[in-house]
Amino acid sequence: MTQMQTFLSTQGAIFEGDALIHFGNPNIERQATDKDIITALSHMAILEINGEDAITFLQGQLTNDIKQLNGTNSQYSGYCNPKGRLLALFLAFAHQDHLHLQLPLCLTEAISKRLRMYVMRSKVTIKDKSDQIISVGIAGPNAESKLKALFNVAPKAGYELITLEDATLLRLPGDFPRYQVFIHQVNLEKIWQALSSDTQKVGKGVWDYLEIQAGIPEITTATQEAFVPQMVNLDALDGINFKKGCYTGQEIVARTHYLGKVKRRTQIAHIDIEDQPKSGDIVTLKNTEEAIGQIVRSAEAPNGGFDVLVEMRLENFESDKDSISCNGSLLAFKTLPYTLN
Repeated sequence: MTQMQTFLSTQGAIFEGDALIHFGNPNIERQATDKDIITALSHMAILEINGEDAITFLQGQLTNDIKQLNGTNSQYSGYCNPKGRLLALFLAFAHQDHLHLQLPLCLTEAISKRLRMYVMRSKVTIKDKSDQIISVGIAGPNAESKLKALFNVAPKAGYELITLEDATLLRLPGDFPRYQVFIHQVNLEKIWQALSSDTQKVGKGVWDYLEIQAGIPEITTATQEAFVPQMVNLDALDGINFKKGCYTGQEIVARTHYLGKVKRRTQIAHIDIEDQPKSGDIVTLKNTEEAIGQIVRSAEAPNGGFDVLVEMRLENFESDKDSISCNGSLLAFKTLPYTLN
């Protein structure tokens, strides 16, 4: 058990492996999705990319323009194989003299190893800082005021980043106020106690639900190499820069953009079912076995069932919306929080 897990266990946290599942009241926690909530994103990892060639190196690897990261902003950025299929999705930002990439902990070892393969003679170091940098998620109507009460400032716009002496504050995209607070583990107890006052402590599932409402995809071991970035709406999240030049998989991503309409997209849906859909579960037309898409991510909904992000053929979404199912249950589609071109 890590130092973070030991401390949060004294606060009632229940862990399964590295994931914070709940704080003893999962049903109450699920009802708090529109209220002030706090969690520790222990299932996420932080890679530190350092060295004088770090920006040039990542510029040749990722879908977004790393040169635009200036310490006051952040961005989503995809990491593709040569066929343009996503191996990982990062939340990237610059911090002091290095770059940080946040990704699911389950991918960290493999992605770190793959990135190092391409460093070659570049002056770049890649370090896993997950044991040192803790990410706390806080959201809700009063989240901004809570941050201001503790830090005197809070980022206002989506993707905005503020670096302070004892924390880095990031406003995530979306209409519902959501923030990540990156802190060193030695500051965890003090900052957690201050931010969790009058705030519902929740587990990973509630945070995943809010991510889904914001239309944020996730790449896991089950969905690696399954999607071209546009299939999971990375362009709608400003996660692709089409003017930055070459990177691994760029030819396929650019061709998808310039040579016609994207034929597959990710949508939000609700599904009333007992067992949680898993990333990679197949989506079909009712009473058929024809695969038309797959689940990107899922989370328990406040009033039962699950909300999902589901990638599928647009022609089926447009013509067969009422007949699309997963694991034997029909999907009820919701409106995305952003526009797809």
